[in-house]
Amino acid sequence: MKHSTFLKSVAVITVGGLAAKGIGALYRIPLMGLLGGYGMGLYQMAYPLFCVLLTFSSAGIPSAFSRIIARESARGREDGTTVKTALKLFALLGLAGTALMCLFAPHMAALQGDGNLLPCYLLLAPSVFFVALIAVFRGYFQGKNDMIPTAASEIVEQIFKAAAGLFFAYRFRAEPGKAVAFTLLSVTISEICALTYLSCRYRGEWRKKLLRADSPNGTEILASAFPVMAAAALLPLSQTLDSIVIVRLLSRHTSRAVSLYGLFAGGAVSLVNLPATLCYGLAAASVPAVSACFAGGREEEGRKRAVYALALTLGLAVPCAAGLFVLARPIVSLLYPSLSAEDGATLVSLIRLSSVSAATLAGTDTLSACLTGMGRAKRAAYSMLAAVVVKLALEFLLVSDPRYGVAGAAVASNVCYLIAFFLDLVYTVKKGKRQGAYDHDRKSRRAAGRSHAEGVKSIESGGRGSRSDERTFLGA
Repeated sequence: MKHSTFLKSVAVITVGGLAAKGIGALYRIPLMGLLGGYGMGLYQMAYPLFCVLLTFSSAGIPSAFSRIIARESARGREDGTTVKTALKLFALLGLAGTALMCLFAPHMAALQGDGNLLPCYLLLAPSVFFVALIAVFRGYFQGKNDMIPTAASEIVEQIFKAAAGLFFAYRFRAEPGKAVAFTLLSVTISEICALTYLSCRYRGEWRKKLLRADSPNGTEILASAFPVMAAAALLPLSQTLDSIVIVRLLSRHTSRAVSLYGLFAGGAVSLVNLPATLCYGLAAASVPAVSACFAGGREEEGRKRAVYALALTLGLAVPCAAGLFVLARPIVSLLYPSLSAEDGATLVSLIRLSSVSAATLAGTDTLSACLTGMGRAKRAAYSMLAAVVVKLALEFLLVSDPRYGVAGAAVASNVCYLIAFFLDLVYTVKKGKRQGAYDHDRKSRRAAGRSHAEGVKSIESGGRGSRSDERTFLGA
């Protein structure tokens, strides 16, 4: 992939991500005013379990599946069967995630110490299933270097979530628990709308695809996706623990534990995540770019593309991090005017403390995507595991100390992302053994060789039409 093509893909998905996040940021301003500190605390406490189950059923699928699609396309193999198999596989995983969330909802609500969380979990649970299917479609389009569907679907998500969320929050503003529960229902509604858009975009293409006998089966797809899903799952899993650990540790020395957690997770962390979202296009475009190089034996070129993607990421994220630190006070005044003076000062302090993570988190996301393209997703998982362990240890040490309080959570997050960033960087630039990284790929090539006769027959019977359809689709 040429730099111009790479940058075009980055630009498309970045603009879409910015538009989506812009809608999300504007949505949170009136939402915080309608829900208040307690309501936002509940809102943020419900999300971590959702994110964990979402990760195990769908997170990492766009990166992993785009690598599979890019690899198959580079070898001239059609992928209709691959997509169909992936949809069935991850639909089952999504259903399992939804069922588990409903099952664990009463226990999590009791563990977190607030019964109002139970309906929140139940209304949010169906979205796990829909996101799993959305992830497959996004991975397919990203593997084809067509970032428009991903960007457009993100905007569709945010528009419907904001519209439905504000309606419900206003409608039930006198009942905080009910308002939060129905606001989370808007997430499920938004995912249904995004899935409808993506399936309509893909439907004609799916019908026209040539189905090949040598496409990866469900086991191969899951084996490729699992390390990516594991790496992506660790951070949401730690955030689920945060929603329990931080609140309980804060409760030892303050009666405002839930509100403080809401300021940290709903305010500071949301703002710190914005630069990572700005750079998401770099991460998404890096997977097919790096994967194509490694699949073709051009490993040195692949590493150079990874370094190039990281340089662009830091070029965007570092100024954003500096801006968050310097402009924290006016940002809080502009975005959250309804906060009390005490809460506003706390949020300003948390944003400044967490600002360094705006750069390291964005860099970690890009490096993790590059490692996925290299076939080294396990390395990213190891890095994040080490970082999360250190983070949890620091939270127990700092948050329980009244001198640090919720600020200790910000310090622990900074250390977490720094560790993950530097470990991923080492794994990215370090030359690995091609044999270890691509054993699975060579097995796939051998399987393709054994079914060569069937493949040739399929191409002869319908190949010309399929190629024409593919060119038409990619040009759409």
